[in-house]
Amino acid sequence: MKRQFQMKLDIRISRGFQKHFKKDWLRRLVECSLGHGAQHSDTDYELGLFITNDETVRRLNREYRGVDKATDVLSFALAEGGGSDSSPSFIMPPDGIVYLGEVVVSYPRAQEQAEENGREVSEEVAWLVVHGVLHLLGYDHDEPARGRRMRALEKGVLSEVGKDSRK
Repeated sequence: MKRQFQMKLDIRISRGFQKHFKKDWLRRLVECSLGHGAQHSDTDYELGLFITNDETVRRLNREYRGVDKATDVLSFALAEGGGSDSSPSFIMPPDGIVYLGEVVVSYPRAQEQAEENGREVSEEVAWLVVHGVLHLLGYDHDEPARGRRMRALEKGVLSEVGKDSRK
């Protein structure tokens, strides 16, 4: 049985990258990630997705993680462990909405990785979005078993949504 939940998603795409995506496709990726990865079917979610450049990702990585380099995706979870393995460490407001946080994707890094891996940029971006949302839900790949679980969820979402960013 499919989960029933409401989702408020703020999608921002930096200038120059907007032509590569339809927001409906990105919304579907996030919604499907929540459907596959969230533990509570009666929970509503709010989160942000930002597709931007390497400079912005590098600045965020430096400011918030102390790592002075660009990366492919950053997940800024409001509640650590927000759904998969533990309880949130942050007390959520009583409005019934779980504020997950933000996923930030570097489009140039996705282009580079897609070329290195011999796949389409849309496939790489899709994987990064799903990966980032699963991190917001508390999934990680720091141990082999947890990594296998996260990869299985990613594959399930990607096979359900498809790779075409222009649909």
